[in-house]
Amino acid sequence: MTQSMGLDLNLLVALDVLLEEQSVQGAAHRLHLSEPAMSRTLGRIRKALGDPILVRAGRRMVPTPHALAVRAEVSAVVERARALFTPGRQIDLRTVSRTFTLLGHDAIAATHGAALFARAAREAPGIRLRFLSESHVDAPFLRQGTADLEVGVIDTVAPEVHVETVYEERMLGVVRRGHPLLDGELTPARFAGEAGHLIVSRRGRQRGPIDDALAGLGLARRVVGSVGTYPASMFVLRETDLIGLITSYGRPMADALGLVTFEIPLSLPSVEVGFAWHPRHDADPAHAWLRDCVRELMIQM
Repeated sequence: MTQSMGLDLNLLVALDVLLEEQSVQGAAHRLHLSEPAMSRTLGRIRKALGDPILVRAGRRMVPTPHALAVRAEVSAVVERARALFTPGRQIDLRTVSRTFTLLGHDAIAATHGAALFARAAREAPGIRLRFLSESHVDAPFLRQGTADLEVGVIDTVAPEVHVETVYEERMLGVVRRGHPLLDGELTPARFAGEAGHLIVSRRGRQRGPIDDALAGLGLARRVVGSVGTYPASMFVLRETDLIGLITSYGRPMADALGLVTFEIPLSLPSVEVGFAWHPRHDADPAHAWLRDCVRELMIQM
């Protein structure tokens, strides 16, 4: 019985790594196995689950729907097993081999990525960080295990997800250096009508709180279009007279591109910024380390 349970746990560990790497070669490297041995292990997993798990799509392998459905639970079981056999729940981060996926606006990676990679190199060199951009569709990425941590403005409605607000944010206007809007007193009327506006929206929306605030004053702005990320908007703004928006955590990126930020002359609601995670990671020491790192970086903003 013990041997059977040990084999099952080994298969779970292998399945967890295979679903993370989506590559027999990558999983073999992570588990210090030969590719033929990893292929045989995948064969045993397929037989045990009655599902191909990974299928060929061109030059790469992609998980099957069943694999995606069990991915989060497999990861959680493996982490609970690791924690169970870790004395006092203490771990040496330098021995941990994991990939953490962070979901958020591209501005998160642009602003915090370098510092987070540097800290991982110092404290946990076996941990790899993967930044994913927000999708244009809503999906339970944390519940599914597609992402380990969501960072930024959290709009998830999943009741089981833990959300920690780090600070309240306000939106800033941003334009190219030398923009006419920067000369003289900035009034709501000038902000609304002096130039076209560019919106950042992962869903392609072309209206937001700015428009509600302007409508309350009997004003309206001319929105010329939208882009999906803040970094993309920065490059458009740098070459045009359009007016954009950015949060203060994106200000270093705007500064680096020679853009100028300014206070918007409107009464706007504040925005809560923080991070969210699934409760299956509550007792995971490596995930707790990741949360601490992100929290500290965000507090420094």
